[in-house]
Amino acid sequence: MAAPGAVAVAEHGAGSETAQSPVEAPAGVSRRQQFGNRFLTDPSQVFQHNAWDNVEWTEEREAAARRKVQENSEPLPAEKQEDYEVRANEYWNDFYKIHKNRFFKDRHWLFTEFPELALNCRTKAGGDTLEGGAGRDGEGPASSHTDVSSLNGCDFPGSESTYRVMEVGCGVGNTVFPILKTNNDPGLFVYCCDFSSTAVELVETNEDFDPQRCFAFVHDLSDPEAEFPVPNGSLDVIVLIFVLSALHPDRMYVSISRLARLLKPGGMLLLRDYGRYDMAQLRFKKGRCLSENFYVRGDGTRVYFFTQDELHELFTRAGLEKVQNLVDRRLQVNRGKQLTMHRVWIQCKYPSRVLAYLSSFT
Repeated sequence: MAAPGAVAVAEHGAGSETAQSPVEAPAGVSRRQQFGNRFLTDPSQVFQHNAWDNVEWTEEREAAARRKVQENSEPLPAEKQEDYEVRANEYWNDFYKIHKNRFFKDRHWLFTEFPELALNCRTKAGGDTLEGGAGRDGEGPASSHTDVSSLNGCDFPGSESTYRVMEVGCGVGNTVFPILKTNNDPGLFVYCCDFSSTAVELVETNEDFDPQRCFAFVHDLSDPEAEFPVPNGSLDVIVLIFVLSALHPDRMYVSISRLARLLKPGGMLLLRDYGRYDMAQLRFKKGRCLSENFYVRGDGTRVYFFTQDELHELFTRAGLEKVQNLVDRRLQVNRGKQLTMHRVWIQCKYPSRVLAYLSSFT
């Protein structure tokens, strides 16, 4: 359930409010320049590169963005909003039936911005990757459509693995497959789920899908009663890339709280999502607003635009603590058409607190 508008981010990482020191790429991972290292100091040179980091907004630009949002803030009637909520699964399935795996690019910036996902990477001489597998006695789940309600805390896919990563809202695998290709830790096991059964099927039928290292399943993040195939306190990392914004705002806290209980003590939740006044928000016309900063696209999928404070409140209420909460105001450039596009994204890292972890079992 990765957001359609997220395609523009495919080859970029996330920035910060201040310049960051370079991150050493894990062994075996090609080095990519981290966000926060390319600044536009001479406006006449704007078309020399495809993007610029941490572009400062003038008061006039922010005021204009605020006015634009206000102009298109009249919400749709309640019955139409209910229809988009009820048919959300249908809209996402239709999206993936149309686009399949052609819409998004693999997110190779992941390992620069989120090195937690490339832990223990190793390569053989000559650059070939080490083979590795995980799961019960080296065997993966027989089927990714296993009824997760039948699983228990002692016997679950990847139960014998030593490092477990779950991506929620995996779409067609543009995060999952780079992880599987790059992180060669033999103890790694990756879980991936999506609201759309069509997306999950596309993941399972991808030639890079390895059931010995990965378990794919359909899951509705907004349903607090929906079961996960792993017990509480079992995951090292949870990844949310342009996914939380697709939920109704009223369901976000319950969803994050449920995910937080799955983390080990110190386990990390990683998020990348839309920030307030992103270009995608400013492009919405009248008749697309559902509620404040929440919109419906032409294909029926929905999107919310966050502030850093909103995300911080969600995560800390759920028992997570801040390690990183950064906003990147990035200027993307179409050099062929001589166009500039102002993007706003937020990147967060919030680990589980030990006391919050213990309380999840009481």
